Amino acid sequence: MSKPLHDQTVLITGAGRGFGAAIAKAFVREGARVLINYRNSKAAAEALAATLGDRALAIQADVLNRDEVASMVAQVGPITTLVHNALADYSFNGDARSTLAQLSADEIKAQHETSVLGALNVIQAVMPAMEAMGFGRIITIGTNLVQNPVVPYHDYTSAKAALLALTRTAAAELGPKGITVNMVSGGLLRSTDASSATPDAVFDLIANATPLRRVTTPDEAADAVLFFASPWARAITGQNLIVDGGLVYG
Repeated sequence: MSKPLHDQTVLITGAGRGFGAAIAKAFVREGARVLINYRNSKAAAEALAATLGDRALAIQADVLNRDEVASMVAQVGPITTLVHNALADYSFNGDARSTLAQLSADEIKAQHETSVLGALNVIQAVMPAMEAMGFGRIITIGTNLVQNPVVPYHDYTSAKAALLALTRTAAAELGPKGITVNMVSGGLLRSTDASSATPDAVFDLIANATPLRRVTTPDEAADAVLFFASPWARAITGQNLIVDGGLVYG
């Protein structure tokens, strides 16, 4: 079973700004109804929803709070499509990152909780309606650093690797129910709030290393998310699509 994008109701976690906002814009462009979830970015989320019109709604919930997530989903009705994009506060600044000698358990926990436990909370909240419809699309957001940890962001990368594992095990369990689960893994995107601290020299280095000779934008990566939600991906599940201009393979 498949649904055209314009018939889908899409919940995007962490969509008030950055890559999540680009994903929201892309789905609205294709006629979907979009729910812009945010934790703290109320002003940005509401401004985005106002810009996107009556097909978009900003709604607050902390993905780590099961009750808030359940309440959010109950308010908006059946969700056909979930994009788990929420990210614990992070800055991609290699010079300021915690090295292995400095890394704390709290830093590891913060990333794993939002990426993995947050994913579990929202997946469990949307599953009943998807099972009842015999249709669902779940898309998680990963990173090409799992395949190529060119900068060793230990906390962030290990959390995304765990999310990839959950993506694949969820795909195995939910496939018989008509629900696909896939991941889109971008490289360093130019630009988001998280990548704003990245020096221009690093962007230039990445661009020169890609076959396309440029850094991927949030809008370009968002189109890959649309693909996994679209009817054209109806036979694809458990996959990780790396969208970084050809920098990393596999």
